[in-house]
Amino acid sequence: MEQRRAYGKSHWYHETQSRSQHSDVLPLVPEAAHVEDRFLLGLQLPESLQHACKSWLSAGRDLAQELFPEEVAVSRLRTFSAYDRLSSALTVAQVCGVQRLCNHYAARLAPLPGPDSSRESNHRLAQITQYARQLASSPSVITPLARQQLDDVGLTSYDIILITQIVGFVGFQARVVANFQAQLGQPVRWIPGMPTQEDASADIFSAKSSTWQSDLPAVDERYASKTQAMALRRWQSQPVLSQLVPFLVHEERILEGLGLLINALPAASPLHALAALVPARINGSVCCFNHYSSQWQGASGLPDAIRNGDRAIQAWCHQYPREQAVTQAIGLLTRAPDRFSPAQFAALTEQGVREKESTEILTWSALFGWLNRLRIALRSESLPEQRMKERLPQQ
Repeated sequence: MEQRRAYGKSHWYHETQSRSQHSDVLPLVPEAAHVEDRFLLGLQLPESLQHACKSWLSAGRDLAQELFPEEVAVSRLRTFSAYDRLSSALTVAQVCGVQRLCNHYAARLAPLPGPDSSRESNHRLAQITQYARQLASSPSVITPLARQQLDDVGLTSYDIILITQIVGFVGFQARVVANFQAQLGQPVRWIPGMPTQEDASADIFSAKSSTWQSDLPAVDERYASKTQAMALRRWQSQPVLSQLVPFLVHEERILEGLGLLINALPAASPLHALAALVPARINGSVCCFNHYSSQWQGASGLPDAIRNGDRAIQAWCHQYPREQAVTQAIGLLTRAPDRFSPAQFAALTEQGVREKESTEILTWSALFGWLNRLRIALRSESLPEQRMKERLPQQ
């Protein structure tokens, strides 16, 4: 990699080239590192909204602390440092374009010492940054080859689970913040020329049935630690997580936080399936899309219209303005959270979607975006039914 002169991480768009100088450079908004609420990052909600969302916001705050502690101990199995975590988070925040997140993660990253300036360290950091950016911006392009590239630069199965969870969480966090900012009537601030996420190819959705498998090593309860075994037993019965649990349990405390977040979110809305279908179609998660297509209980034809793309959705929604407003709001929040504005909430209200229901639907869509990325990033291309999963002995 070409050597570049870099004088700090005081901007949003950080370099992957490590540096040896230790000059004291402040980020653009240094106080953003010290906000008390590490999930909403200083965004003040009305008391009524805080109360309505209290349980799942608490789960989000706990996850933020778990993923980004002040100090991180690295080991042979867990090589991801505090710098690696925060630089990955900043990459995702940049992709999402939500200023509050960019300020926070840039401010926390700035004082940390980077890796050494060896060719190997630079290559490792470049691969981590590329993976995080691609999974955040174009998840459908991620294949098992991307995981192999991480393995080639020394990341372990634990590291790969962790970085995938970080990308999913920060993307979820960005969309929750964008959702609340719009709900509070705050103006949209976005960088001109920033691209929006493109929809996954329609070709991969041609089959209406699919199975999900992973070639990552699964945790076998016989060899699991006590906390891993407890997490396996607890979360394999959670329908949203059941297939992912044997892999996510490598980092059982993060799995625990994700499970608690899912359980804390209300899921009674008749439009709940839309919160899953639209992100799955955009992100390219075929198994998620096919599963929730069968759960749609509204007017017939909408899942197939979403499967076929925007023109088909517009044609179907011609007589269903309520569903059109919901799909458009979820679509914009999924593709470009930095452009999600009060106008989307106004459109939902005009179609009779109550504020509480809008908040829940949009939050679920953000969470499904996280789950889509987990399924996409951890899947195998194709595995025979009879192949046994590799088992990883635990410490």
